[in-house]
Amino acid sequence: MTAKFQVEITPIAEADIEDIWTFIAEDSPEAATAFILELESQLTTLESFPERCPLVPENEILSTRFRHLIYGNYRTIFRIAGRTVYVLRVIHGSRLLELFE
Repeated sequence: MTAKFQVEITPIAEADIEDIWTFIAEDSPEAATAFILELESQLTTLESFPERCPLVPENEILSTRFRHLIYGNYRTIFRIAGRTVYVLRVIHGSRLLELFE
C-alpha cells in the first residue's frame, strides 16, 4: 500500500487560486469554477508520489528544492518536507518564481 502525503495549501497559494478564478471569471464564471475544481483535483494527486513532479528550473538561482505540477497554463509550486507537501504558489507558467516569505 502506498503511503500518503498530507497536502497543505499556504495562504499565498490560496490567494493565487482566488486570483486565477477572478481572472477567468471575467469571461466566464462557470469556466472559472470548472477550472479551479479541476486544479484542486490535480492538487489531490500530490497525496501519492509527489516526487513524480519535476524540480523547478529556478532552484539553481533560488537555492531551493521546489517541484512543480503543471495544469493548463499554471504551475503549482510545492516542496516536500517529510510526509507533507506544502503548496507554495500557483502561478502562470510564463512567470518565473520569485523569492517570497
